Amino acid sequence: MKIWVFALFLTAFDCYSQQIEQDSVQLIQNYQAEARNAIAQQDFDEAIVQLNHANKLAVVNSDHSFKESLQLEIAELHYFLHNYHKANSEADIALDYIDKGKNDILKAHAFNLKGLILTQLGQLVEAENYFKKAEVIYTNQGTEAQRADVLLGIGMLQHKNGKITDAINYYNAAIPVFEENNNWYQLALSYLNKAEALVDLNEEQPLLTNITEATATLEKATAIIDQHSFTKLKVRSYRIGSLIALRNGDLAAVERNMKLYEAKNDSLQQVYLQAITKGIEIDASVNNLTEIIEEQRMDIDKQQKSINFGRMTTGLSIALIIILSLLTLSLYKNNNLRAKANELLQDKNIELQLAKEKAEKASLAKAQFLSTITHELRTPLYAVTGLTHLLLEEDPKPHQKEHLNSLKFSGEYLLSLINNILDLNKLEANKVEIEKTTFSLKKRINDVLIALKKSADDRKNNLHLEFDETIPDRLVGDPLKLSQILINLIGNSVKFTQNGDVVVRVKKLEENNSKVALHFEIEDNGVGISKKKQKSIFETFSQASLQINRKFGGTGLGLSIVKNLLELMGSKINLESQLGKGSKFWFNINFDVSEEVKEDINPKNIIYDVDYVALENRKILVVEDNKINQMITRKILEKNKMVCMVADNGMDAIKLVKENEFDVILMDIHMPGISGIEATQKIRAFNKDLPIIALTAVTIDENLDDFYRAGFNEIIPKPFKTEEFFEKIYRTIANKTFPVNS
Repeated sequence: MKIWVFALFLTAFDCYSQQIEQDSVQLIQNYQAEARNAIAQQDFDEAIVQLNHANKLAVVNSDHSFKESLQLEIAELHYFLHNYHKANSEADIALDYIDKGKNDILKAHAFNLKGLILTQLGQLVEAENYFKKAEVIYTNQGTEAQRADVLLGIGMLQHKNGKITDAINYYNAAIPVFEENNNWYQLALSYLNKAEALVDLNEEQPLLTNITEATATLEKATAIIDQHSFTKLKVRSYRIGSLIALRNGDLAAVERNMKLYEAKNDSLQQVYLQAITKGIEIDASVNNLTEIIEEQRMDIDKQQKSINFGRMTTGLSIALIIILSLLTLSLYKNNNLRAKANELLQDKNIELQLAKEKAEKASLAKAQFLSTITHELRTPLYAVTGLTHLLLEEDPKPHQKEHLNSLKFSGEYLLSLINNILDLNKLEANKVEIEKTTFSLKKRINDVLIALKKSADDRKNNLHLEFDETIPDRLVGDPLKLSQILINLIGNSVKFTQNGDVVVRVKKLEENNSKVALHFEIEDNGVGISKKKQKSIFETFSQASLQINRKFGGTGLGLSIVKNLLELMGSKINLESQLGKGSKFWFNINFDVSEEVKEDINPKNIIYDVDYVALENRKILVVEDNKINQMITRKILEKNKMVCMVADNGMDAIKLVKENEFDVILMDIHMPGISGIEATQKIRAFNKDLPIIALTAVTIDENLDDFYRAGFNEIIPKPFKTEEFFEKIYRTIANKTFPVNS
């Protein structure tokens, strides 16, 4: 009986002690809240007092869970007050507490603060190490906003280290993240740092645009500062404003800003000094209190040892009862769980079946959507490529010809992009075929650079080509797919670089047995890609972040296409990148060397095995409902001296075929009234020999047999290359005997 009474007393004493500790923890948290509120009101004296009240209670409390964050807040306050040496020692104490716990995010926060403090103290190598430690933790466990704090800190470090361009890149990488997360203080600070860096950059590389951008950046910072009353940042903005005014030669603005800066800065420093002095006074009293507390703690330890034995006996008895109860409860729950597991399995099977049906419907809807949208894209694209061809045929001026060639190249690229969007699934299934044609690699790369020159100029970037002249002039491969790979990679570098350089390098690795191995590199000095995002950047519709998407645009499809195309061509894309310093994409690829000579001896003007003279005066019926496409097709044919008639729909085409003699029909598929397929079937009912070619924007995939069964002799997808267009017409007509010309 006495034992149970004693146990009851111990339990009551334990509960009482725990309640006291809980009350003290609550009081400490209240002091912390008061301190944060005082900092927001810029009452730094009060913040120091409240944090030290909290610290006094923390010394006597055995619960360490809150001491980490409390000590870190004390270090942060001294950093804010420019008391960097005190902040450094307090941060070390916070790290000692944090090392004993398991809060990695808080540890990363402490590492980042330590990096900021050491940057201000000029210990840049150590500061960089702490920033790297913080970035590793945030990359694995943190958020974009937390990682952006590290980017801002590294930017300040690089700025202090004299690497101004790197600093600007880091600020540019952090700004959209702060803006997305409404972190107004960090956003305003980033804008101020960037504005000051642009002024410093102007000293190294005098450029009016740097000062113009610095002015605009300072205006963005000032708007945020005024809205949120950031006094400390407002004072700093006066100093940066005076530097910009000095570069602009505005001496009145220099004097005005410097007066404001000196007056406001003196007041602010007095406030900081008063708060620091208050902290020193409180520290002295805390040290005396610590000695008293240590003596009391020793007495408590002696008393605690005397009751440990009784507590241990009671604890073992309670533990035995709990174990037996848990075993009984476990057996009961085990039976219930088995029954519920069977029910869940049945429900999951039903859900999986429904999900499978939904996926099949979604896949069908996707295929129908792609078929429709492709037709709608190909129709206007045919007008672009067709009109470009006609303009090139009309003897344009040299500078116009360069633009038209770029337009022609871009049209071909856009057509290739449309096809590859449709073929993304087939790429993974290895159903897309690689073409084998002869081409000039250097010309192909120059075409890509010309097409991207305007985009590069808009972002003040320089494009450079380092081409190994020992590479054979004529190679055999798929130039369109290679162009698509290069335009995606170079365009990506241009988009994420500003006031920088994008370098394209092509080197020969080896050459033997009519084959050559080449190494391609695309390198920039833009914002870079984080280690975490490098793992997913080649996935479909993936970008470095939502903020990157909003700032720079794009679908995130380009790098996925590059990855799939290179794998199809027996290669692999590789990436090396570092935030704030830029990125480098590279791959190795093999091509056959062409034995084709450059000189083209062609006295009969036959291209693609086409005898253009034999096509003159041939009568062609163009069946097309789109007026622009009618005009383009007709002009292309008539330029080659062919006789052309046009029908707006299938019924008119049938009537014209009955009344006239034609050498070939070019038939569209989608038309009002009856379709091109129906019209062809009706013509075949009374004329089985007349050649009919499907000239259509319909995606030709695995339904070729359907067209041939309907009565078509050949198929030409729109848009087309003019040479291939005439080659198919010539080959189709050539299968018949030409009528004798009268």
